Amino acid sequence: MNFKQEMEERISYIETVLKKYLPPKDGFQERIMEAMEYSLMGGGKRVRPMLMLESYRLFGGEGKVMEPFMAAMEMIHTYSLVHDDLPAMDDDEYRRGRKTTHIVYGHAMGILAGDALLNYAFETALSSFDLENHPGIPKALQVLANKAGIYGMIGGQVVDVESEGMEISMEKLQAIHRMKTGALIQASVMIGAILAGASSKDVQIMEQVGADIGLAFQIQDDILDVTSTTEELGKPVFSDEKNHKTTYVTFKGLESAKADVEEISKRAMKTIDGFSGEKEFFLELVKSLITRKK
Repeated sequence: MNFKQEMEERISYIETVLKKYLPPKDGFQERIMEAMEYSLMGGGKRVRPMLMLESYRLFGGEGKVMEPFMAAMEMIHTYSLVHDDLPAMDDDEYRRGRKTTHIVYGHAMGILAGDALLNYAFETALSSFDLENHPGIPKALQVLANKAGIYGMIGGQVVDVESEGMEISMEKLQAIHRMKTGALIQASVMIGAILAGASSKDVQIMEQVGADIGLAFQIQDDILDVTSTTEELGKPVFSDEKNHKTTYVTFKGLESAKADVEEISKRAMKTIDGFSGEKEFFLELVKSLITRKK
C-alpha cells in the first residue's frame, strides 16, 4: 500500500464531499457563505471525516449515507477552530498557514461564520434522510449532537478556558483533552460504525478507540507546540505558553509525553487490528497522526 497516495486520494474525495454540501453563495447574506467556504476549505488533514470513513469501511459500510455526516463533522470541527482563533479565545492570526477567518472577514463575521457552520452542520447531517431510510441515522445524529456539546467538545473548551493561568490536576487536564479534542474523534469513529451497521458493543469499543486516538492526537499537538516552527506547523508555536495553559508536556515533560503518545496509540491500533474488516489504511492513519510534524 502506498499510504501517501491513498491519503491524498481520500483527502481529495473528502474535499469533493465538503464542496458538494456547502451552501451556494447567493442572497443578501452571501457574505456569510463566503466566510463559511473560506473557513471550511482552508486545507487541513481532514482527520475526523477520514476516521469516520475508515470506521465505516472497517465494519463493511457501503453507499453514500455517511457523506453528509462527514461534511457535518468537518463543519463542526471548523466552527470550533474559527471561534478558538477569536481575540476572546486564543487570539491567533494564522491557521493552516493563512490568515484566520476573523482577520479576513472581521470579528463579527468570524463569530457569525462559526455560528453558521455549526447550524449548517446539522442541516447537512439531517439531509441524510433524503438519501435513504437508514435505521442508524437517528443514533448517529444523537452521537453527533452529544459529542459536540456541553458533555463533549464545548464542555472541554469551557474547562480549558477557565483553567488558563491556573495549576490544574492531571485528572482535569485529561478531562479537557477527552472532551475538547477526543469527543469529535470519538463521534467520528462511532458514527462510521453505526452507519455501517455495527453492533452496540462494537460501537462502544470504537468509542474507546476514539478516546485513545483523541488523547494521543492532543498530546502530539502539545508536543508540536514546543518543538515545531510556525512555518512547519502553519500556526503560531508556543501559543499554549502565551495563553498560560497547562499542557501534557508542561505536566509530564517532553520525553514522557512522547512515550505516552506511543503507548496510547498502540492500544488503539491493537483494538482496530482485532476486527476483521478493511483496516490496513486505518492502522497507518492512526500511526501517521502520532508521527506528524504539523
